[in-house]
Formats: sequence, C-alpha cells, structure tokens
Amino acid sequence: MKKCCIFDMDGTLFQTNLILEPALEKTFNMLRGQDLWNEDTPIEKYREIMGVTLPTVWKTLCPKHSNETREKSNEYFHKQLIALIKNNEGALYPHAEKLLMTLSKDYEVFIASNGQEEYLKAIVETYDLEKYIKKVYSIQTVASGHKSELVERVLKENQITSGYVIGDRSSDINAAKDNNLIAIGVEFDFSQPEELEKANYIVKDLREVLEFTL
Repeated sequence: MKKCCIFDMDGTLFQTNLILEPALEKTFNMLRGQDLWNEDTPIEKYREIMGVTLPTVWKTLCPKHSNETREKSNEYFHKQLIALIKNNEGALYPHAEKLLMTLSKDYEVFIASNGQEEYLKAIVETYDLEKYIKKVYSIQTVASGHKSELVERVLKENQITSGYVIGDRSSDINAAKDNNLIAIGVEFDFSQPEELEKANYIVKDLREVLEFTL
C-alpha cells in the first residue's frame, strides 16, 4: 500500500514572506512607471489572500485593470520572485529539509501548490530538494484551478491509497478532506485560524508533523 505526504509550498515549506514584499514592490513600481498605479503597494491585501489562485490574486490586487495588465503584472512579479529565490534571499522554514528527508524514507513525498511551475522549480532546485520529493505539481496543470483536483491527480497518477496533506490554508485542508486524506494544518505566516478548523491536526513547528506521521 502506497502512502504519501503532499505538501503545500508557500507558507508551509517555503518562507514566501521573505521575498513577497520586495517582489510586489518592484511590480507595482513597474505599474507606477507606466502610470497604471498611484497608490501604496497592496502588500497587506496580498497577505490576506495568499494561497488563492493567480487569476484571483490579480483580480483582487488590480480590480480596475485589464486582463492584459494583470497578466503582464503577474509575469513580471514571478520573474522578480524567481530572481530573489536564486539569489538566496528566501528561505525554507526551520526543519523543513530534515522533515522531508525523514518522511521520504517511509512515504512518497509530493508538492501540490498554487504556485507556477517555474517558481516551484526555482525553490526545489535552489534548496536541493529533488532528492526528497518525487514530483512537484502546479495548479497550472488542472483547468479548474482547484487544489482538491490537483491532489486527486497526485493520487491517481501515483496510485496512492492513503496519506496526508500538509498546508497552511483552507484549500489544503479541503483538498485532504475531499480526497479522504489526513489534513495537517501549519500555523505559520499566512495561516488563518478559521481556515484550519477542519484540519485533523495543527502544528506550529514542522518537527511536530512527525508526531502524526511516524
């Protein structure tokens, strides 16, 4: 019987907060330079919605802008994020690598994230996580944009019968429940208490995940 641990990336394994503000600031400076923005950078608004799909992100941040402007903003934003990652200005959460190493001995470990493929690839390669993770799944690969469908794809493609989803937002918890997996919520930077209420377990330190998986 195959078992898995499916991790979210942003706010779960990777400290996105370290690169979020500078990348977002550069993006909105770009918009200001094109006379498309004249307000403060909506950093707090992005923190509130962190974990939603990218179309929702840019509709929320730039509600009055065209789809073309939103798409260009998203593209520029991700280029900034990737550059910051490759420049080692981000970081994994404490104990993340050791957790992945330990779990990979007994579980097939996957990433299922709302992040874009190149962004996720940059994190995995920069922190040399390939040796622990069997495959990375981006929300870009499912037309619905729903995390539950993405996790379902992980299970079907790898013939998984049981396991865990570890994440910080309601989409992660719901994805676990919808696929009959155990949900572990992490109380980190972007998590909201009400979004983790349905989790089977909640941790404040990644080392605590091992208490429920081993």
